[in-house]
Amino acid sequence: MSHPILSEFDIVFAGGGTTACVVAGRLTAYDPSLKILILEAGQHTLNKPIHVQPYQFPFNKAPTSTTLTFNIGNPSPRLNGRAPIVHSARCVGGGSCVNFMGYTRAPASDYDDWGADGWESGKLIPLMKKLETYEVLPDRPTHGYDGPIKVSSGGCKMGIADEFIQVGTTYHKRQYAEDTDDLETCNRYIFWLMNKRYIDGTTGRRSDTAHHYVYNQAHNPNLQVWDGKRVKRIIFEDKRAVGVEFTSDPVSCPDADQSSSIVRALKLVVVSSGAFGSPAILERSGVGAEAVLKRCGIEPLVNLPGVGENYRDHDTAFAPYLATDEAVTMDALWRGERILQESLAQWNSNGKSLIAQNGIGSKIKWRPDDEELKVMDPVFQPRWKEFFQDRPDKAVAIFGVIAGYAQPDSRPLLRIFPPRNYMTAAYFTLYPVSVGSVHINVTEDGKERIDFTAGFLDHPSDIVPLDFGYKKTREIFRRMASYRGEVAAGHPDFPEGSAATCREVSGPVDINAPDIVYTAEDDEAINRFHRNVVQTSWHSLGTCAMKPEADQGVVDARLNVYGVSNLKVADMSISPFNVGTNTYSTALVIGERAAMIIAEDLGINCV
Repeated sequence: MSHPILSEFDIVFAGGGTTACVVAGRLTAYDPSLKILILEAGQHTLNKPIHVQPYQFPFNKAPTSTTLTFNIGNPSPRLNGRAPIVHSARCVGGGSCVNFMGYTRAPASDYDDWGADGWESGKLIPLMKKLETYEVLPDRPTHGYDGPIKVSSGGCKMGIADEFIQVGTTYHKRQYAEDTDDLETCNRYIFWLMNKRYIDGTTGRRSDTAHHYVYNQAHNPNLQVWDGKRVKRIIFEDKRAVGVEFTSDPVSCPDADQSSSIVRALKLVVVSSGAFGSPAILERSGVGAEAVLKRCGIEPLVNLPGVGENYRDHDTAFAPYLATDEAVTMDALWRGERILQESLAQWNSNGKSLIAQNGIGSKIKWRPDDEELKVMDPVFQPRWKEFFQDRPDKAVAIFGVIAGYAQPDSRPLLRIFPPRNYMTAAYFTLYPVSVGSVHINVTEDGKERIDFTAGFLDHPSDIVPLDFGYKKTREIFRRMASYRGEVAAGHPDFPEGSAATCREVSGPVDINAPDIVYTAEDDEAINRFHRNVVQTSWHSLGTCAMKPEADQGVVDARLNVYGVSNLKVADMSISPFNVGTNTYSTALVIGERAAMIIAEDLGINCV
């Protein structure tokens, strides 16, 4: 080792995202004498408004953002030649500090399907309860009431959300439920007040893992976070992980010295850099498929072909609509209009106002009924029968409403359209069949680059629920009292004279009005639209899968990387299959379980 060894710690975390903060924070609380270091490429998030004020979440997606990494995928013919961009968090707290704060939880059966010892839902539910303070409904058996992560309905009522429910429970003929996140209920609409967010109901602040697991333990000098540090590789001695090599991150610290340093890890190295970062660190360390390593000129240490494979996400589309001038939406705040100052004053005084909102109103975890299945493209039928039909707790997609103009891409919130009120239909599929991969590669001039295949819409059945979701959410929106037409630029380009043509209107159609009749040409336009706009749900996972090694697994059920010792992975990359949820809830429980596993390994009482 020619690089200087800066210092020694018991445990070093390569990455400081959502899960790393949970694990490090819990271990520090279990044993305050443990010397723990978190190395994070991004910057600190402590009390920064863009992270703690819920309404600011879209600003993290601006093209100039340093809180996200923009991972550019390989162009795909299934996306009409487009190269998809998938964002991953780059800041202390990771996704928990930049996500949309939508609270959903996967059905319990998703965890049972993992088939990993100790990860069954019965073992995880106590941890799900341990991590949350559920401020919405009392005495629910699967919810927790004294954990670090606060869950509430946010700081201000949104009437548009109530309209979505009212139409959904009448026109769409689905019932409502008080709780669709009890780990089994789905295909029900959920009332606005019961629709939960990762927002503290008292302070109106985002509820993330950086503030609630790490920053609240700043009194303990044994827990250190070094921000602006990019982990290059794991240092091994005879296949035993003994340290981490890192440099200053060129994005977070553009003027810093780029020379490498090393920290020793006396007990354990935990890779926790997410679905993109974790496989890259392993590959740079000589752990991965031999062909990938040799292509990059890296000496193979362990041939582990599953590293970087099994990439999964959820497929998302947004469709914007015009709303009445009277509607309460996020638009004026997102545009920075005068109301912003009044709202900030109220938020600073009592934690209320639209500052404490994400604008995401109501939702349904949707399963098609027999009538809907009949009108969906038959190519979806085998997938329905094989995967969904006999699993009534698994939804096909989530349909929701956002009170405001939601950007489907990474453009800033420009005044693209007139400064008025908007509402957006958001719909994303939960169990797409398609699978991608994430690897490192080297350019001709010797620089590292990402070799990322997203896989979006590769399987023919994956686009079918999106095509149906567009039609169904459009019918719901057409019947909502605040509806004033479509923002044509954000919808399919229907042929001239089509009954589906998008336009501004004076009001909603009657609840019993006939549905729009789409021609074959219209259906082609919808299909083309989705191939042009479908995007990440920011739910990347699976690239260091917790599976048997023979099945392209990377870690075992104790999170140990196959073929080496003293090295674990703990983040969403270990999830072997997709989960029917916004993934923050899964990242949290992975963190809690990983903290237990590591405490047990080290003989520490983790009660």
